[in-house]
Amino acid sequence: MSSPSATDFAPSSARCAPALPGFVGQHPAFLAQVSKLPRYAACPAGVLIQGETGTGKEVFAQAIHYLSPRAPRPWVAVNCGAIPVDLLESELFGHVRGAYTSAQTSRHGLVAEAEGGTLFLDDIDCLPLPAQAKLLRFLQEHEYRAVGSNTVRHADVRVVAASNRPLREMAQQGAFREDLYYRLNVLALSLPPLRERAADIPLLATHFLQRYGGAGHTLSAGAQARLMAHRWPGNVRELAHVVERAALLARSDCLRSDDIEIDGEEAGTAPFEAEGQDTAAMGQAPAAGLSLRDAKARLVQDFERRYIEELLSRHAGNVTHAAVEAGKNRRAFFELMRRYRIESSSFRAPH
Repeated sequence: MSSPSATDFAPSSARCAPALPGFVGQHPAFLAQVSKLPRYAACPAGVLIQGETGTGKEVFAQAIHYLSPRAPRPWVAVNCGAIPVDLLESELFGHVRGAYTSAQTSRHGLVAEAEGGTLFLDDIDCLPLPAQAKLLRFLQEHEYRAVGSNTVRHADVRVVAASNRPLREMAQQGAFREDLYYRLNVLALSLPPLRERAADIPLLATHFLQRYGGAGHTLSAGAQARLMAHRWPGNVRELAHVVERAALLARSDCLRSDDIEIDGEEAGTAPFEAEGQDTAAMGQAPAAGLSLRDAKARLVQDFERRYIEELLSRHAGNVTHAAVEAGKNRRAFFELMRRYRIESSSFRAPH
């Protein structure tokens, strides 16, 4: 998912409900979070979005803002981990002239800039405990003082916070204020990592490829297989960057596996390769003498078999969980297993 604008979240009939352009995916865990957005946008309560780096937390936060009645008002985002600790209070609440040595003029803080709109606090887990206390008071009273001022100011701001670390565990360990956690966690979103919705990778990759390369660009079966074989520790953000680079350097409108460069891997060396000499990596002879249709059909069959086996292995033979990750119902997944004569018992741990 890439950075959206306000128009990205206008009502649309282009996708399944809820119709939110910019959200690409069919995995149930992902759609469950997307389905909450219109309801969350309609109420004024705070929202806590948790998920690994690159899963799209800011995209979800922007959707909440631009779907809400606050959409015409400011959207202000701040990375709490990027602000020096001694400047945090000033950045959030502003300061008056003479509040400290370098304060030559008065300055509004981010809270004032977001008046009437939404303040997005990214990496809120990086806030030091003293700053957490001041933020808690602001969230409870909707009031604040600029640094060096005795004047109490009221704020009409909705706060959406995000963390890539589990705040509940941090609160239990004393690294994050428990009362602040509960104040932030009125409404919650938990975004799944890309590896847990691997069936969405081809959809996302095609979306990014057409965004960066043009509407006529496509992914070969081998390119899809290569992308699905990667674990994506950087999640959707990493996938977007890899596809953007490949789109810029690709030799044709059809992206091949050897056009893809992934940090830490050599191009064309991952499992599930497809084109040309890549078929040998799948334990097959090259598709000499086959028509394009037959060669493609064989490639798809090999990919499906490997993909099903990978899912069953990851879920220790649990067909229901494997089907959910594949974005299929259990019956359809069983049919694929039957077609390729794959037994779930082969992937269960011995008792």
